[in-house]
Parts: sequence; structure tokens; C-alpha cells
Amino acid sequence: MLFIVATIATGFLAVWQWDRAHEAGGSFQNLGYALQWPLFGAFTIFLWIKLIRMDLAQHDGEGETGSAPETGTPEEHQETTPETAEQRRTRPLVPPPAPSVDADEDPELAEYNKYLAGLNESDQSAS
Repeated sequence: MLFIVATIATGFLAVWQWDRAHEAGGSFQNLGYALQWPLFGAFTIFLWIKLIRMDLAQHDGEGETGSAPETGTPEEHQETTPETAEQRRTRPLVPPPAPSVDADEDPELAEYNKYLAGLNESDQSAS
């Protein structure tokens, strides 16, 4: 309902700005707003459609009742079953650690990494 009201409101605002641009005190700024408000309305409709699709996808995911039996190690199970939407949502967004850099490759980066390791060590010992 909110999306419909917002879209109708942007239509009224576009007409108001269009009329205002053609009055004696109107300017190109009013004309720009008159052209911009319909874009806001179109974006509102786009968001509404996206939310409906996301909601339908979520309900389709909840409706599935079949599950594979868990046999073997978790690593084996994880490789054979596709990742669910809930697993993707809760998966940490931390990338894997980068390979270590020695002082011969990049002395500044190696010094900085040594500094960070020292900070981490002091933080771990304080906890």
C-alpha cells in the first residue's frame, strides 16, 4: 500500500513541478524536478517488484521439505548438497587470509604485517 501511495504522490509532485516550471516564477530547476519525480515513482515500483520477488523466493524456500540424510563428515556433506539461502545469509563475509609476504618481496608490507601481528598478540594476551 505504501508503494502505491508513494508512486501516486510522485506523480502529483511531477505535475505540480511541471506547472510551476511554466509559471512566471518557474525555472529550469522546476523543470528538472518535473522530470525527476517520475523517475522516483518508477524506482518505487521497481523496489516493490523486487520485494515481492524476494518474498516469493523466501516462501518457495520454506515450502521445500525434502532433505538429504547427513552421513559422513560435515565437509563431505557440504560439498554434495547445494547451499541454502539461510546458509548464504549467515556465512561470514570475511575473505580467506592472503599469503604471507616476506621482507624481500615488500619490506614495507612485511613491516606493517609484523606490526599488526604484534597488535593482535597484545590484544589476545589482554583478553
